[in-house]
Amino acid sequence: MANMVKSTEIRLKSRPTGYPTMDNFEIASAELPEVKEGQILVQNLYMSVDPYMRGRMNNQESYIEPFKIGEPLNGDAVGVVVKSKNSDIKEGDYVTSLLGFREYFILDQSNFKPAGLEVIKPNKDIDLSAYLSVLGMPGFTAYVGLFEIGALQEGEDVFVSAAAGAVGSTACQIAKIKNCYVVGTAGSNEKVDWLINEAKIDNAFNYKEVSNYNSKLRELFNNGIDVYYENVGGKLLEAALNNMDTYGRMVMCGLISQYNNTKPEPGPYNLFKIIEKRISMRGFIVFDHIKLKPQFRKDMQEWIKAGRIKWKQTVYEGINKAPQALIDLFYGKNFGKMVVKLA
Repeated sequence: MANMVKSTEIRLKSRPTGYPTMDNFEIASAELPEVKEGQILVQNLYMSVDPYMRGRMNNQESYIEPFKIGEPLNGDAVGVVVKSKNSDIKEGDYVTSLLGFREYFILDQSNFKPAGLEVIKPNKDIDLSAYLSVLGMPGFTAYVGLFEIGALQEGEDVFVSAAAGAVGSTACQIAKIKNCYVVGTAGSNEKVDWLINEAKIDNAFNYKEVSNYNSKLRELFNNGIDVYYENVGGKLLEAALNNMDTYGRMVMCGLISQYNNTKPEPGPYNLFKIIEKRISMRGFIVFDHIKLKPQFRKDMQEWIKAGRIKWKQTVYEGINKAPQALIDLFYGKNFGKMVVKLA
């Protein structure tokens, strides 16, 4: 390999107003220097696009710093070490990191932890892209949300919004493993069919075809909802509040219906239900629960091996398609995890 490596990367050109467009991104080429002592050169093979990235495109303080104009975006990626001058990591090792949206990167050992670098030992029967979905952040988010935040118990009644997405579909199946009654929402009949026939949840409905969420949930949950795994917000959140069981728990993971709003959205109108029904509503950031990751990986690998977890993904080919993949995510064009295959 030549000393200088050319890497295509996706930079933030401007901050979007409302839904992002291609004009907000720049596809650029960067030359990487020679690898120095203690460093590694990684070629990304797959990268992830995720809903939370929309918030990082805004210029405002959040739980995680905004993307900088003129610099590459970042996100979860899985790659292979193609050159190493580090005694702890070998050439040919597979790694996950937070340095997506670029084909290659060089990393010094002092930056391994901030960059989320982790050496993985992939199972030959599981595609590497699974480390961006069921074995990666979405799967871990579902796991933490249900057990640590939602305090899920065997046999409870569970409602999951955006249930055909990467997080939602995993949450649904984990709840089924715990012998729960599980209902999910999705944005197409194809996704509803997959949830019922492949993910084997008890019921699902296409939210675009339901005029009254409140009555639909009342019909599906005779005894009320014990755990609501929230990914959407808006009218669905209001309906869930009305149909929670006493002492129910609401796991606030995401509000994708509001990410591209240009002004605040009022509501929910019925927050008094939290008091009336003694509901717990708790938001969380998965990075705060890293201590649970070894147990998550152990459990998830066992469930996959036993055939109890299935997953779907939408794959775009090539780094140049990464901006379109991120845009399409907010229009619901993904089925399961949205992934970009780089090499």
